[in-house]
Amino acid sequence: MTPPPTTSFPSALVIGAGQAGGPLAGALAKAGWQVTLIEREYVGGTCVNEGCTPTKAMIASGQAAHMARSSQALGVSAGQVNVDLGQIVDRVQGIVRDFRQGSEAGIKKAGVNLIYGQARFSGVREVEITADGGKQTLSADYVFINAGARPRWPELPGLDDVGAMTSKDILLLRELPTHLLILGGGYISLEFAQLYARLGSRVTVIEQAGRLIEREDPDVMAALQEVLEGEGVSFVLGAEALGIEKVGSEIKLRAKQHGQEQTLSGSHLLVATGRVPNTDHLNVGATGAALDQYGFIVVDDHLLAAEQVYALGDIKGGPAFTHISYDDYRIVRDALLHGQQRKVNERLVPYTLFTDPQLGRVGLDRQQAQKLGRSTRVYTLPMSSVARAIETDATAGLMRAVVDDASDQLLGATVLGMEGGEVMSALQLAMMGQLTATTLRNAVLAHPTLSESINNLFVSGPEVLTGRA
Repeated sequence: MTPPPTTSFPSALVIGAGQAGGPLAGALAKAGWQVTLIEREYVGGTCVNEGCTPTKAMIASGQAAHMARSSQALGVSAGQVNVDLGQIVDRVQGIVRDFRQGSEAGIKKAGVNLIYGQARFSGVREVEITADGGKQTLSADYVFINAGARPRWPELPGLDDVGAMTSKDILLLRELPTHLLILGGGYISLEFAQLYARLGSRVTVIEQAGRLIEREDPDVMAALQEVLEGEGVSFVLGAEALGIEKVGSEIKLRAKQHGQEQTLSGSHLLVATGRVPNTDHLNVGATGAALDQYGFIVVDDHLLAAEQVYALGDIKGGPAFTHISYDDYRIVRDALLHGQQRKVNERLVPYTLFTDPQLGRVGLDRQQAQKLGRSTRVYTLPMSSVARAIETDATAGLMRAVVDDASDQLLGATVLGMEGGEVMSALQLAMMGQLTATTLRNAVLAHPTLSESINNLFVSGPEVLTGRA
């Protein structure tokens, strides 16, 4: 064990250099704390290494290919489109390395002691680190756990024997699949489905639920499914996977749909059936913290898991977004360094699905508003009525806002459309500023921008919801 700190500043162990752990370690070190950051693999966490950064960089390549192929609708002929997946991967991984190295340099510059190795709790605020065959034990006054999550690997006969890929593995694939099978129809699945269809693969998505992403409004997901099907993505919904085998060069996936068995064949298989927390090797119970039934660390509204032990980011459950992980860091930083107490349940939780069109969401959608038990108005505007969308030939999707009938305040927004995440963010700012629907309807917004469509959204006749569905 390390000796107790000799300064008046506390000591800290931060486990995981993700979008909460890295910034928190740096902030505490700059404030004078003695900070050790333990990272198992790469600085930057899921976002930089296998999530937001590489996937959105690859999606840009898919968008370029799609624009080239579809430009004739705008009177432009681009000719034959050729895709070099190896070159795409090289570009993407170059961006990842730059981001990762920049984050690591910032952490070290802040005065953080960065150790690469696998951490495991050996006592209350005491950690054993295994690295390069050796072990050391460290303890501190405070512990912060930001060890993240990883792709879920389902128990399915034959899955381990067919060379199936996770969302991490497929980012390094240098040959374009002839036919990509995707097991799971969630957010990650849909982004990869459209990406590889645009790059030139045949794509089939197999989803156990009867429709895509049941937490979203049905008409929103139906509209997105129609777009993806128009680009060549096939969907097998309400299908339970039974087993997988490799026959020659083909992967065979057996599934039962509506009581009937069928076999789907593909050249590659992506498993996108959710994520699980990285708590199985941490021995979190030694700290006094508890795990829920899914293995996530249980925290209070201030992210405290046990006495002077905090959990941040995906490992604590809840919304698994980079911006939420980063806000977890801010909540803990402000509480410990600035005496400002803020609760996790006081924040809005926006997110964007980076398909094309994008799906931006914040607050309540229509199906959630139906369960409120009080009168609300739901405004819906098709993107085909948005001038900017018409001018750019991007009319798929819709805009939606839920408004409290009594106060005229926005309760939520859904934007499926061109730059849907950006338009949603504008509506989120309106929610944060407590602007009313009437104020937004009458605001003078620049023409012809996408944000100007907010005026027209609130001009349309609303659907009035009362009571519970």
